[in-house]
Amino acid sequence: MNTWSEMIAARDPDARAVVDHDGTWTVAELQRRAAGAADWLDEAGFAAGRPVPALLGTTKDAFALLLGAAATDRPLAPLGPRLSPPEIASCLTGLGADRLVTAPAYRDAAERAAALAGCEAVVLPSPPVSDRELPSPAADATAFILHTSGTSGVPKAAWARQDRMAARASVNAGLLELGPTTVYTTASPFHHIAGLGMLAVGLASESALACFPEFSVDAWRGLEPLGVTHALLVPTMVEILLAAGALDIGTLRLLVYGGAPMHPDTLRRTLAELPDVRFLQIFGQTEGSPICFLGPGAHQEAAAGRVELLRSVGRPAPGVTLRVHEPDEDGEGELQARAEHFFRTETDGWLHTGDLGRIAEDGYVYLLGRRGDMIIRGGENVHPVEVEQVISQHPGVREVAVLGVPDQRLGQTVHAVVVPADPAAPPSDEELRAHVRAQLSGFKTPSSWSFVGALPRNQQGKLLRRVLVEQYPGT
Repeated sequence: MNTWSEMIAARDPDARAVVDHDGTWTVAELQRRAAGAADWLDEAGFAAGRPVPALLGTTKDAFALLLGAAATDRPLAPLGPRLSPPEIASCLTGLGADRLVTAPAYRDAAERAAALAGCEAVVLPSPPVSDRELPSPAADATAFILHTSGTSGVPKAAWARQDRMAARASVNAGLLELGPTTVYTTASPFHHIAGLGMLAVGLASESALACFPEFSVDAWRGLEPLGVTHALLVPTMVEILLAAGALDIGTLRLLVYGGAPMHPDTLRRTLAELPDVRFLQIFGQTEGSPICFLGPGAHQEAAAGRVELLRSVGRPAPGVTLRVHEPDEDGEGELQARAEHFFRTETDGWLHTGDLGRIAEDGYVYLLGRRGDMIIRGGENVHPVEVEQVISQHPGVREVAVLGVPDQRLGQTVHAVVVPADPAAPPSDEELRAHVRAQLSGFKTPSSWSFVGALPRNQQGKLLRRVLVEQYPGT
């Protein structure tokens, strides 16, 4: 199939497409609802050739709008409902939008953002069934638009072409082993690459999709009656479910995780809790995913004793060519990649990830942090992730973030922000410093420490390092 829409249209019309606690839509009903959504876009005055920005959850109605919008050259551009009104307004301006679609639950936020951007907020009704025949989009048409998570600034738009999305669906479906007998869900929000980006894969891969509008322990427990076999979580969600004794649902066969590193101890506990479940880690970006994957076999190796694999993001995904650009004497530099399933590359044909890393002799890829996060202490380069991995091995540490703070003599010094495992009895500075110094050079060892109750993260679980930099301008 040349396009993502064609892959969906070719599915068995009687197969399950979307399930929730209110019932099931077959592929045929989803297509008829998509036609009804296209009729509604006409009536609401959405012009062809322009994006349809929206604040939506993961619902049947959202899927209908997604398909109807793609088929009629009005690609859906879901935005994060938890963004501030000025942030949403900035995205609307960037898209050149004059209307903002919203689910009823987000109407107030939509109206505030729309007013700032000079737009009109329009509430999405439940799309009716329509017999309208939807056209098949061209290979270079836009299927939908996603925005980056905005961890280092304003979210940026990534346009998902039909042919690129078809290629991405094929690669991801192979890694996740999706097919007619699977029921896939993701706890990531609809506007995120791990939300819509992966749900779109399931739609094109013959899998049924289970709606998971918002993560909670009870919502996770409620997935078992829907027959969920494949699910995606971010590490912070895994921690929450482990603490609640709720991670195991009887129908689960494969657990996908990504978006942020998982603490090795957390992964070991998860493997023990779910001995019959396969594990898959995916590393990628909105513009390009997957880049690397750590498959079920590697997780079994790690559980058998090769624990260093848990610090990697795996090997390049099928179809991906990966290189370290301008490596230093240790083979470390910016990771750059190219593949047919990437939404965007630079003019040289490569996706410049901005991630620093190295590729080991056995092909496993290890991240060292973001290019802009590099700490330069007295002329020496310090990778925050490397230091964080060592600190996190201390039993008294639950989470840690490392950053550089200004220093008049050295330029920057290394500062660690620690979430202790036991807030009532945190480890001492001296204890942690000795722990790090036993494994790393002195210039990589933090010279100052802070202890906090939690690290700032976005709703996908990614660390907001820039927030910490603002909180610790000089220590």
